[in-house]
Amino acid sequence: MVKVTLPESDQFSAKTCDGCQYQVCLCADESRTFRWIITPTALGEVSVKVSAEALKTEDLCGNEVATLPEKGRIDTVIRPLLVEAEGTQQTLSHNALLCPAEGPVERDISLKLPEVFVEGSPKASISVLGDLMGRAMKNLDSLLAMPYGCGEQNMVLFAPNIYILTYLQSTRQLTPEVQDKATHFLESGYQRELNYKHDDGSYSAFGKSDESGNTWLTSFVMKSFGGARPFIFVDPAHIAKAKSWLAGLQQPDGCIASVGKLFHNGMKGGVSDNVSLTAYITAALLELGLNTTDPMVDRCLACLKTAVAAPLENLYTTALLSYTFSLAGDQDTRSKLITHLHMKAKTTDGTRHWERAEASGKGLDSIEVEMTSYVLLALLSGPAMEGFGLDYSSSIVRWLAQQQNPYGGFSSTQDTVVALQALARYGAATYSPEGASTVVVTSTGGSRQEFKVDQHNRLLYQESPLGEVPGDYKIRAEGKSCVFLQMALRYNIPPPPDFSAFNVTTEVFGLCNITKPSLIVTVNVRYNGRRKETNMVIINVKLLSGFILDKSSLRPLQKSSTVKRVDEEDGHVIIYVDGLKQQETQSYILVIQEDLPVRNLKPAVVKVYDYYQTSDVAVSDYSSPCAEGDDINEL
Repeated sequence: MVKVTLPESDQFSAKTCDGCQYQVCLCADESRTFRWIITPTALGEVSVKVSAEALKTEDLCGNEVATLPEKGRIDTVIRPLLVEAEGTQQTLSHNALLCPAEGPVERDISLKLPEVFVEGSPKASISVLGDLMGRAMKNLDSLLAMPYGCGEQNMVLFAPNIYILTYLQSTRQLTPEVQDKATHFLESGYQRELNYKHDDGSYSAFGKSDESGNTWLTSFVMKSFGGARPFIFVDPAHIAKAKSWLAGLQQPDGCIASVGKLFHNGMKGGVSDNVSLTAYITAALLELGLNTTDPMVDRCLACLKTAVAAPLENLYTTALLSYTFSLAGDQDTRSKLITHLHMKAKTTDGTRHWERAEASGKGLDSIEVEMTSYVLLALLSGPAMEGFGLDYSSSIVRWLAQQQNPYGGFSSTQDTVVALQALARYGAATYSPEGASTVVVTSTGGSRQEFKVDQHNRLLYQESPLGEVPGDYKIRAEGKSCVFLQMALRYNIPPPPDFSAFNVTTEVFGLCNITKPSLIVTVNVRYNGRRKETNMVIINVKLLSGFILDKSSLRPLQKSSTVKRVDEEDGHVIIYVDGLKQQETQSYILVIQEDLPVRNLKPAVVKVYDYYQTSDVAVSDYSSPCAEGDDINEL
């Protein structure tokens, strides 16, 4: 005789279902299912605990006396139930670099919510760190809230570990725990990246399923493998073969030809294509330890000097060239480029950065982060120039620190890698083990929180929730050391009708009156932007609650000429699309099947965005067409 109980919880309410029994006879080799109707009352991970107990009873089970086992009379299972708010999550972070050495520093931050948001979804927190690299160090495996399914995205799990390890080693802050964690990511990232290698030594976003290697990605992998060699074993043949493949693409004028699909949009733009690419590859070769006497490097520099002699029109290319010539030790060219960039800088409230004319103005622009980081790297990669000392660099760092996401990364792959490389270089140049500071956070509602930062806990990630959302907060820092502070506000909004860059619609056909209802979901996507073709596009389809993917429906999708890869993770189907042409509609079909019955089913979100220009985004949603009276919603 078995009795099954579901204890009460403050995270959900539970009701028994009509006609359900919770004390039954159970025979050998027999199973029984017990049901409740559970309504969660909290967002996040809700624990559901169920106990089954064998009872001592005089009642017969059929014609037999119920047995009572000597051991194992009661068993308990605890399972997490993930409860998410509907709509799409928005994250706003207010970042500040506070240096109170010359007197207390104060900041006022107001956390505001939009007019329309999903009730119960807003949450805010404040975090304080004494080290520039602390936030990224805490999230080495998740710097971006994005998928990691291709050869370039994998590198964001690889490259930042090199810069963080180098920084911690040079400042004598490297602990065995951090070293173990970072080298584990390096080793697994290294092995994973070899899956994207071609037989000729080149690399591409999707490996051998691509027609050829990719010039830019190959040089990125080559320099990262070289940077990882002090920390893990890297076969030198992989680096040598990549260099040899790149050398085979060098033109008579010294420039390197672009081969393979160039996803990275910063290197697109007419004449500057090959110059940007050659500057990037030259910097990669110099970072590997080669010098200007190497024949390939020497010819690359000849190509770049011709470009510098012409009018400097593309700011991204100029920023990248400034770093390359700094590494090459060409002080005259470096000085010319940095002086030109100085004239183009945007300064506000003690910060300095560089803007690009084509930026959408909606949210963070990854190219602006990247070119600003290249200028910082150029300043720190050679002798100090008059008027461009650490004070000048600190104004750039203040702007970069304001752009960091809550995970310590930025908005896309390459800007995260370059920015963390630049910040690590700056952190090493300005590191001081002395000093301590106190940060006090007060709200108009009367709450008060205090954080202490000194040389013993500078890498400790101190975080605390904020109770007042919306709310106005005052931050005051006192002491001798700099602190990095971030207020993060997260909330969900219904999908906005924003079709400026993409148009996404969904059609759903339901097979409702069957034991396991199924839905055929068609996602239609069109690119409406100004470019002739997008970069790589991610289509992220959230599954409806209680539904699972019918994996057989992926076969036709995977055979599509535009689809490079399809992944399923954490209730999302992620489709990687090679690129979308302007004003051309593409359709993608999935089949999902009910696994657990869910009442009052909320719509699920479909999000489409350009991976390298994340401000180009559109969101839609879909719901079940099966009527409220059908099994699908009422069990």
